[in-house]
Amino acid sequence: MKVSFPHMGHLYIPLKTLFKGLKLEVIAPPPISQKTMELGVKYSPEFACLPLKINMGNFIEALEQGADTIVMAGGWGPCRFGYYAQVEREILQELGYDFKMVVLEAPDSRISELLLQLKALGEKASVREAYKAIRFAWKKLVAIEKLEKTLEYCLPRAIDKNYMETVFERALQAIDEAESQQEVEKIAQESLREMEKSPCKGAEVLKIGLVGEIYTILEPASNCHVARCLGRLDAQVSRSIYVSDWVNDHLFGGYLRKSNHKQIIQS
Repeated sequence: MKVSFPHMGHLYIPLKTLFKGLKLEVIAPPPISQKTMELGVKYSPEFACLPLKINMGNFIEALEQGADTIVMAGGWGPCRFGYYAQVEREILQELGYDFKMVVLEAPDSRISELLLQLKALGEKASVREAYKAIRFAWKKLVAIEKLEKTLEYCLPRAIDKNYMETVFERALQAIDEAESQQEVEKIAQESLREMEKSPCKGAEVLKIGLVGEIYTILEPASNCHVARCLGRLDAQVSRSIYVSDWVNDHLFGGYLRKSNHKQIIQS
């Protein structure tokens, strides 16, 4: 089984770790490019939203690289996201691709259900190995987001912005390649210290809150890398949601930590 998935921010790093922990071969789609966009627009319904079109481009590129299984999240929500997998499956099959679509449905706050779904996907992995894979992937995601938030704070204040971005990108690659939680923690701590110690300007910076549709906030390719661009213009950007929030709410049913979004809905 050669597994692939759609891009959304830096989610590809923990997803690769998760599927490798389930003893699956992983074929991550190439980084989102103009070609990805063109493929998605060409083969998706004209009225479909941008996230669905980008996902389609991801899947076509992954299938062309040899993937035979696509993993997609399902569930409920304020838009038609829960129907993406069904629509994408039909389009890809009509294009002649031979593959299996696996939809991970929201477990309704029961973590055991998601564990069983993942265990079924990784047939060669035990329940214990599936749990360890989830835990390791989550640790990587949390470490990445600490780096993202530090970059959002430090980039507008940095004197050498190229150096700041280089430290961040180097840390991402190292976390992607890390084989243990201890290694991930060490990489994150060292990189955070390096970013925080970089020479900074003393002047105040403009602070901007980034809000909007979830995917276009989380995936830089869909918003023209607005957070990074504003950081280079000396503006500190704070996003209203991060990938871990989406994963916690949609896949883990709020199990991993208290959800601010559910509090808003309930109020």
